[in-house]
Amino acid sequence: MCGIVGATSERRISEILLEGLKRLEYRGYDSAGLAVLSENGQIESLRRTGKVQELKDAVGEHPLGGTTGIAHTRWATHGGVTEANAHPHISNDCIAVVHNGIIENHSKLREKLRELGYEFRSDTDTEVICHLVHHEKQQHADLFDAVQAAVKQLDGAYGTVVMDCQDPGRLVVARSGSPLVIGLGIGENFVASDQLALLPVTRKFMYLEEGDMADITRTGVKVYDKSGSRIERAIHESDGQYDAGGKGNYRHFMLKEIHEQPSAVRNALEGRLVDGKVSGNAFGEGSMDVLKDIEHVQIVACGTSYHAGMVARYWLEALAGVSCNVEIASEFRYRQSHVHPNSLLVTISQSGETADTLAALRLSKELGYKGSLTICNVSTSSMVRESDLAYMTRAGTEIGVASTKAFTTQLVGLMMLVLALGQSRGLSGDKQQHIVGALKALPAKLEEALLLSDEIEALAPEFADKFHSLFLGRGSQYPIAMEGALKLKEISYIHAEAYAAGELKHGPLALIDAEMPVIVVAPNDELLEKLKSNVEEVRARGGIMYVFADKDAHFQGDASMRVINVSHCDELIAPIVYTIPLQLLSYFVAIIKGTDVDQPRNLAKSVTVE
Repeated sequence: MCGIVGATSERRISEILLEGLKRLEYRGYDSAGLAVLSENGQIESLRRTGKVQELKDAVGEHPLGGTTGIAHTRWATHGGVTEANAHPHISNDCIAVVHNGIIENHSKLREKLRELGYEFRSDTDTEVICHLVHHEKQQHADLFDAVQAAVKQLDGAYGTVVMDCQDPGRLVVARSGSPLVIGLGIGENFVASDQLALLPVTRKFMYLEEGDMADITRTGVKVYDKSGSRIERAIHESDGQYDAGGKGNYRHFMLKEIHEQPSAVRNALEGRLVDGKVSGNAFGEGSMDVLKDIEHVQIVACGTSYHAGMVARYWLEALAGVSCNVEIASEFRYRQSHVHPNSLLVTISQSGETADTLAALRLSKELGYKGSLTICNVSTSSMVRESDLAYMTRAGTEIGVASTKAFTTQLVGLMMLVLALGQSRGLSGDKQQHIVGALKALPAKLEEALLLSDEIEALAPEFADKFHSLFLGRGSQYPIAMEGALKLKEISYIHAEAYAAGELKHGPLALIDAEMPVIVVAPNDELLEKLKSNVEEVRARGGIMYVFADKDAHFQGDASMRVINVSHCDELIAPIVYTIPLQLLSYFVAIIKGTDVDQPRNLAKSVTVE
């Protein structure tokens, strides 16, 4: 969830490190820091709380001139948001460390190191790493050997980079559970937690695998696997783009990304529907040979991606005739589960590095699944590399922490999976054509939904003094209500809950009053009349409702119910279409509340720790 950048070069690298941090700020923005090895062999460091700009201003006032350095932007786990807790951490003015992840045995190590005479200046788990490396350096003359000995004592997850004042021009890195990528240059080399940080300086990358360590100098990179053996990792040429430098005419990245959804969906579908069927390589080479035998799907995901999986369960069982379970990854990985015969494990993640989901994927390899598929936005991610099959959502870089276009393109990928499984299980040609036609119509329907922007912005002030809200949906719209509630709480900080509307009388009705807005998603589907009865239950108890309804659903607005008419769409794609107005609602309410829309408090974009 934090961002790491490191470099060893013939040129001064402070600006490179700062630019890399700026590009990774969406992964953590509580505090930031950098340390460089100066020409006189001393480590010079600056740390600041707040955004990367605070650190950049500090470097402007106190320039750092080294050619080897490390930098970090933090999302706090252990210890509050203070300069003392910001990275890099330094031991005895010589060993500097940045770290992503969580060291689970840090308390025990801290106690041991204190007994050895080390003084701790922070509350972080990371500080034990730099002191431990310093201690091991007394036993091992070489920095790499010292880091190797240190990480063997760590329990938990780490992506860490170590710099030594006595060993200029060198960085030693280790990866266990937290991603690291090496960027290759001419007379310089780099390391980062995400290739996006390094795109201005290189297009050649080497991805470290689980348990790898690397020895990086200006002239070369040596990689060792978890057994300690020297290994060659493939070098990849990236064509990745990073568009975070401009919001265009939009006030925030989130609003820009909401409006990018029609084009993102077009990209997600492009070339993958051929002659009314899913193309043979949509999920990777040989995917149809795997999918033809699948009788059960187990979906594992977190947060927004989990909601996408919940929608897919309705589709898979109703359309493809395949049973489906959906589980939160952090629960799945810690319970004993039954694996159905011929089961496909499906992981969903924007980044492809979500710690709990990645751990579930790795666990599945021991449990007897027929195969694994990931639906992901990052082609070089761990999940894509470690899954048998992959559907790349092609959403483009998503900077806003609250996911928008990643979610809708995940739903597209899941509907494509439904179609592919249906094809292998004898789904009729008419039904296949129905799904294909609905998918092809989707971008235009999303553009129509975006036209509601002004109307939704006009009602947002009605939420200005509200602290709680309730979202209702039925069928495949229930997970969309959950996603709408998540978006509102993420960026406006209004407490929001979602319920299947049929559950109202089983508890939530006790909450209804004029101070709790009730947001309802109401497409014109087979559950509409049932939903209307639930709406009447709210109305009878004095609730104030905002109903996003199909224009043909014939809701009549009044003082207690504001109706926002959504253009009619096929019920197959209605969950995707109705996502758009809920995203817009959360965005405009957050504007009214005055929150930091793109970087909401306490959250970060890529959750690479448990």
